[in-house]
Amino acid sequence: MSKVFFIAANTTLEPYPVYPLGMAVVSSALINAGHTVQQFDFLASGKSFLSLKEKISIFKPDVVCLSMRNIDNVDSFTSHTEWYLDGVKEIIQVVRSCADVPIICGGPGFSIAPDIILDYIGGDYGVQGEGEEEAVEILNKLSHGKIPDRITSARLFPLGPDGQESGTYVSEIVDFYKAESDIFNVQTKRGCPSKCTYCSYPTIEGSAFRPRNPIHVVDDIERLQERFGANDFFFTDSVFNDKDRHYVKVVEEILKRNVKIRWGSFFTPRSRDLELLPLLKESGLYAVELGTDASSDTTLRAMRKGFLFDDVLAFNQACVDHKIPVAHFIIFGGPEETKSTLQEGLENIKKLPSCVVFGFAGIRILPGTSLHKQAITEGVVDAENDLLKPVYYISPDIEYDEMVETITQAWLGDRSRIFPPAKGRKMASLMKNLGFNGILWDGLIRFPKK
Repeated sequence: MSKVFFIAANTTLEPYPVYPLGMAVVSSALINAGHTVQQFDFLASGKSFLSLKEKISIFKPDVVCLSMRNIDNVDSFTSHTEWYLDGVKEIIQVVRSCADVPIICGGPGFSIAPDIILDYIGGDYGVQGEGEEEAVEILNKLSHGKIPDRITSARLFPLGPDGQESGTYVSEIVDFYKAESDIFNVQTKRGCPSKCTYCSYPTIEGSAFRPRNPIHVVDDIERLQERFGANDFFFTDSVFNDKDRHYVKVVEEILKRNVKIRWGSFFTPRSRDLELLPLLKESGLYAVELGTDASSDTTLRAMRKGFLFDDVLAFNQACVDHKIPVAHFIIFGGPEETKSTLQEGLENIKKLPSCVVFGFAGIRILPGTSLHKQAITEGVVDAENDLLKPVYYISPDIEYDEMVETITQAWLGDRSRIFPPAKGRKMASLMKNLGFNGILWDGLIRFPKK
């Protein structure tokens, strides 16, 4: 059996500081297979290369695993763009300076373009998609003197309801995230069947929902409560309220066990789910992050969102009626955006009461998405561009600077309308300095008094 040193390479606190769940669940799989694992969170270490070297030198691993959460911060404002691959490359260089061992790379950021990223950062092997079985398989091959495939893809053999591991959590890493946000992240399902033009979820997790056993999900919650005093959770599914209503089984299990938590998640504005909001709130729902993504029917259709703005209005109003805070994330400048759809979208947003709206300009083009193909066809990006460095889709029918100025002026002085993205980061920093914790944006909402 091997000694595995596992590194979470993320260096950003955006959008929230949350425990590196991928590292935790793959570590569980490795431990269950008989390997010895030491987890190291580069962010929680204070981004300390000295600490990294010391830990590796003491542990003396046979293999290093490294998980990447993001490639960049998807902010089209060049003065605020952050690109993370050079930092990951430096981590790997430091590892190589003190350990001559194979380095296996994975994680959601890595899985977007595994071959190209592996070349750039200098790893040896990679896993595209979930890594529980794949990491064990690679280590088994290495231990028997065999050479693994350069990239192993989990998308070919996705895990079922009982195959998705619970995480192994490390106290000192937990302490860091409790101090930073006090939010614990848990998955109730993987994959996404939606056809949104820009999204990489199907590439990373597969194009169908694969729910976890609700009993195991709530077991995880109870363990985190008992061991670490966790009370605030965020379900990191691509979409929580799936059309087959697996999410209801999770909620019912929480209520059945009388587990007292506060939780939030990503939702889609599905009208048939509105009747269930009281049940969700009873189970602890306190924050809905809505993947609205566009604000006119024209741009919603062009992004293939599967709903219209009337659905957004109805869902938002139902949440207001039940006093559930909602945040909308809206990308301006996407396919078929024009001056007319921009003005229509801004007028539609005015109809959304008692909520927060985060605005973004342009869509980060990701390899292999339908938006990538559209961008090539329209001449927005060259087919030869590997997209490691951020490139943003802006509709050919709108001018970027004029669009930005229009949005900025429309939302000027409104603290619940966040644009550009840097405004949200400044606001979050201010609130943290004042002692607030958690998702933070919910504190910006005031519900009408009856």
